[in-house]
Amino acid sequence: MTAQIINGKEIAEKKKVQIAEEVKLLKAKGVTPGLAVILVGNNHASRTYVSNKQKTCEELGMYSLLIELPEETPEVELLSKIEELNGDSKIHGILVQLPLPEHIDEKKVIETITPAKDVDGFHPINIGRMMAGQNAFLPCTPFGIMVLLEESGISISGKNAVVVGRSNIVGKPVGQLLLNQNATVTYCHSRTKDLAVHTSQADILIAAVGIPNFIRAEHVKEGAVVIDVGINRNDEGKLCGDVAFNEVREKAGYITPVPKGVGPMTITMLMYNTLKSAKETLR
Repeated sequence: MTAQIINGKEIAEKKKVQIAEEVKLLKAKGVTPGLAVILVGNNHASRTYVSNKQKTCEELGMYSLLIELPEETPEVELLSKIEELNGDSKIHGILVQLPLPEHIDEKKVIETITPAKDVDGFHPINIGRMMAGQNAFLPCTPFGIMVLLEESGISISGKNAVVVGRSNIVGKPVGQLLLNQNATVTYCHSRTKDLAVHTSQADILIAAVGIPNFIRAEHVKEGAVVIDVGINRNDEGKLCGDVAFNEVREKAGYITPVPKGVGPMTITMLMYNTLKSAKETLR
């Protein structure tokens, strides 16, 4: 068996066309979805991510605001800027690019963003609503994974899902979203004993551990759906995921590549959340 490739780039492009159409309709009603991104410091990777977000905003007809602050910006100044954006009617989504300098409390920053503009889906109120299956802004990468599964025609209800990784950004929320759709969910992590015993039972396997080529064929059930969230560099400096792609694709039923898998969905779902926030202002 050779796995069917889930092309995240193609699915993301399809979703962006739908979002752009909705943005046009909303602008005709006098509302332009606006996303504010705050970048503290000069982290090269963060700057690249922010640039991609701005570019996508403009492609979809949204208003994009970039606020750049120096590395030494006091925490109180950053929090004040967030409060200012909370009250700005032109801004429907606020994103503070992580990681932040060590002197700034990430938790405090996330909690200062009003839940109504928390398009990253990290505020405890949105996380709580997600846990309860209520209307919420969903974290973008886990949300993107769910859209990939849906668009690929993969049913979730009743399936065994195993999540390898327990981060607050991906692992924990994607497990909850799978549970909300009636999967039976197992979390594995660095202290899990006999990992393959668990992962080889998975109908849906999510790899979000941040270790290059960590998931091998021995970890995968024949015909399983394998979603690779990892973005790593191997010993040769080449981009790779958490899954040994060439090895696992011969055993899985579906698999996401790296790149062009989960990655393109993250920014797309950020745009979706910003549009959703803007639409809420008309209610």
